[in-house]
Amino acid sequence: MIERPEAVGASGPGDFEDMLRTVEELDTPHGYKAELIRGKIIVSPWSKLRYLRPMRLLRSRVEAHAPEGHVTETSPFLFTFRSSERGFGPDLFVSDEAAFDAEGRCADGAALALVAELTPVAAEDATKDCDWLDQLDTYGRVVPVYLVLDMQVQEITAFWDPSPKGYRSRTTVPFGRPLHVPAPFGFELDTSGFVVPAESTEGREGETRDGE
Repeated sequence: MIERPEAVGASGPGDFEDMLRTVEELDTPHGYKAELIRGKIIVSPWSKLRYLRPMRLLRSRVEAHAPEGHVTETSPFLFTFRSSERGFGPDLFVSDEAAFDAEGRCADGAALALVAELTPVAAEDATKDCDWLDQLDTYGRVVPVYLVLDMQVQEITAFWDPSPKGYRSRTTVPFGRPLHVPAPFGFELDTSGFVVPAESTEGREGETRDGE
């Protein structure tokens, strides 16, 4: 598989529950995740090696302020949002631990207190649009706090105060400056150490499959 996200069984919109069962049964290659986006099953790679440090820093700093009874993880779990027929696997999430008492492989998105996504350094990467558009719209109706780390421009944005029309508030700061993470966390996030080196494009495949 190539590095770009790939649509699986994308001939047209299908019943959400049927597609969700397909995702649960899908044998994705190691290091890849399957998500439900805009009526399609999208298979894409998890974060690359150079993102390990900022992700570990972010996890440790957020975890110290997580609400009681919540877990902070970067593990590959899918959260479903049935009202918008979406299923996302966040780079990092803080969720009510009780959500993992359920059967199956998908957790309820309503259990999330915070999600964080690291956008790619490569500006042309298709997953960046999803972080800023589709996920922003979906999380903005349900999840109290959404953090987007833009690895290309070296900025972090906090969205909060969800509503039926999306988040009502946002703040952006460059890496290195503190970012206020609102309730239910309520702390100043140290954003130093999030910068990663630009990706070398040498040897990368830039073509998609036929018909994509």
